[in-house]
Amino acid sequence: MASGNWYDSAIEGVLLDITGVLYNSTDEGGVPIPGSIEAVKRLKASGVRVRFCTNETQCTRQQLVDKLQRLGFELSVPEVFAPAPAACQLLKARGLTPHLLVYPGVLPEFEAFDLGAKPTCVVVGDAADIFNYETMNNTFRKLLEMDPPVLISMGVGKYYRHGGELMLDVGPFTKALEYAVRCEAIVVGKPDRNFFLGALQDMGVQPQNAIMVGDDIVNDVGGAQKCGLKGLQVRTGKFRPSDEHHPEVRPDGFVENLAHAVDLLLQHRKK
Repeated sequence: MASGNWYDSAIEGVLLDITGVLYNSTDEGGVPIPGSIEAVKRLKASGVRVRFCTNETQCTRQQLVDKLQRLGFELSVPEVFAPAPAACQLLKARGLTPHLLVYPGVLPEFEAFDLGAKPTCVVVGDAADIFNYETMNNTFRKLLEMDPPVLISMGVGKYYRHGGELMLDVGPFTKALEYAVRCEAIVVGKPDRNFFLGALQDMGVQPQNAIMVGDDIVNDVGGAQKCGLKGLQVRTGKFRPSDEHHPEVRPDGFVENLAHAVDLLLQHRKK
């Protein structure tokens, strides 16, 4: 944990996780976390620059923004940084053709690629119930056909909360493929350094003047801290009491929820 208060007046930009910070995911679409809708409005009205950094890979950015707007949040697609667009940029830059192990909802993000061609890499995301022995084994075989195998993982989260229950995220499946083919995945999304720095560059804010607010102590908080940002842990979403005694990551602060964080930030920010 850094010395001093995380809410000092040097903060010019805030990166917000989405699931578990703005709303809780459910089968019906989601429920806003109390106070979060107003917190986002207050933060934007204050002049602090805001971007939304998510590892959501079950839908497109547009679909995610549409859902959040229906819930009452004010945001736009350019404000959202997500792994799928970052993965597409990487594929284009390296001239790669992907085999996708992803949830069907995110497929429109990859429409620029010939998915029927022989793949030169594998891209894996949170495929939920698409993950099974058949799809994992097929993906394993695709990787074995490559020399060298190229595996791109859209995030490496261990788990997330959905409908009040913890669910396996993409990370465990990525690790299984890494182990099977003896390769190291290229990570796009949190906690990748370039993902955080890309959002900061878009805001025009230096790392030392920014803070990440998230519910994932490793990928949100720890990832941000490694880039020079402050990392703030909310006690919502996937937060567990054991996070307060994490052996590796020490957040710059803990707050009950996003509304609490915004209260503290705006109370102490210089006018």
